[in-house]
Amino acid sequence: MSASPEQLWSIGELAERAAVTVKTVRFYSDQGLLPEAGRSGGGHRRYGPEALERLRFIRLLRGLDLPLPEVRRVLDDEDAAGRVLEDAVAGRLRELGSELRALRWREAALRLVHDCPADERADRLRLLGAVDSPPSTAALARFWRGWLPARMPARATAAFLEVAVPQPPAEPDPAQVLAFARLHAMTSRPCTGGSRPQPEVHRVAGPGGSAELYASLVEAFELAGPQVRRERTPRPGEALDAYVAAYARAYGTRDTRDFRSRLTGLLAAEPRLDRYWELTAVVLTPPGGRPEPTPGSADAWLRAALARDTEEAA
Repeated sequence: MSASPEQLWSIGELAERAAVTVKTVRFYSDQGLLPEAGRSGGGHRRYGPEALERLRFIRLLRGLDLPLPEVRRVLDDEDAAGRVLEDAVAGRLRELGSELRALRWREAALRLVHDCPADERADRLRLLGAVDSPPSTAALARFWRGWLPARMPARATAAFLEVAVPQPPAEPDPAQVLAFARLHAMTSRPCTGGSRPQPEVHRVAGPGGSAELYASLVEAFELAGPQVRRERTPRPGEALDAYVAAYARAYGTRDTRDFRSRLTGLLAAEPRLDRYWELTAVVLTPPGGRPEPTPGSADAWLRAALARDTEEAA
């Protein structure tokens, strides 16, 4: 049913009711998205209530960052409207989530700079300036890919990176921001000599064996995690047995007293990344919480347990 002349509005009246500019109404009319109910005697456009509803809907769609062709599809094709809208809303939610994470990160970074001593601000600004908002873990992942054996299977590498690379918290406090920035700086620095030292066990196990080794070590770390979290004294047990067994398989031998003694010496000579894991624990631990176990802290606990076991056996 058509609207009566009393229900028709000029382009200016429609713009006022929709809280937009006349230019906006004219643009959507010219694009064929806004129907005219008729023309005045002087040839001016007239719009009815359905145009107001449609204009408000168009503004909603544009607010979701839908391009004009997609807006047209939603308006013209009822079957496609639900799917297009669902995809648009989901995409916008993802974008807003990323924007909110970036804002929270920037807020914590600003508080970090604001609250530090004046003579440290320049250094902290340089440190924080190298990190994106929200931060990326790409530098940390590149570091570990250089550390791991070449030609290690991609699936095993991805599984290792999942436990070795800490994800930045969605709502960080200043200490977590500083720790992540320091991790980023540490893993971005060029290595002396142009290459990272490879642990001996990497070379012994080879690319294929390394995949099995790291998967087994992760299991041992998970077993040791509760002991680390409770700050228990390192001691022999299921976690240590799993730890030693992982290395024994890599070296093609069995878990014996002689091997445990040999492994104690081998591990003592391997390069350590204690600072990396200390910073990782800060990134992962909620403010005021007890430090979360990391592969590094679990490895340190297991090495201490192995050393104690070897010493007691001797």
